[in-house]
Amino acid sequence: MELLTLAFAITALLAALAFRPWRLLANSGLVSPLLATLVIVPWLWALPWLHKMPIHLQLSGACMVTLALGWPLAVPALCVAGLIAGWLAPITWEQQLNLTVWLGIVPATLSFGIGMALRRWLPHNLFVYILGRAFLGTVACMFVTGALAQWTGQTLAMEVPPDLALVARWLIAWGDGFLTGMFAAVAVAFRPQWLATWSDRIYLTAPGAKG
Repeated sequence: MELLTLAFAITALLAALAFRPWRLLANSGLVSPLLATLVIVPWLWALPWLHKMPIHLQLSGACMVTLALGWPLAVPALCVAGLIAGWLAPITWEQQLNLTVWLGIVPATLSFGIGMALRRWLPHNLFVYILGRAFLGTVACMFVTGALAQWTGQTLAMEVPPDLALVARWLIAWGDGFLTGMFAAVAVAFRPQWLATWSDRIYLTAPGAKG
């Protein structure tokens, strides 16, 4: 299973690098969210090993990163975040790999897929972007990722009985959803240049249009 996880991570990283994501940094507005990703996300992932609580809050932030950076840049950024998290927390290489894949690459990839589906099948407007893609889309991505992780035996840092694990993942998914939705709303209003997936031309000048 670990070989499959490693193969998936390498495949996703190579696919992302094939798009030459560093070209996106020519837009200087993405430098700030990239630096924020490398500072904040590793602490979110390392937090369960840095304190003792009955139920660990395993937040991801991957969907928020994908909205900000776009999938090709988000994947390598999340891989670096996984390396930093391994330096911050007393975890094994195997746990570090699982964090990178199940808290980073998988939800980021699902978020990208949901975003493309919403742009294809729903009207292009502000509410679909914030409520659909950023908020509810993140909830769906995180819950599906958590269910897949549990099905494959990846418990990460969640110390809850198996019969309550899905309930815990569902509740934590809403936490990620609220954070991502709030970030998207604030960024659209005040810092749209922080969102590689946002476009005034698409979401404001053509309300109700379909791609």
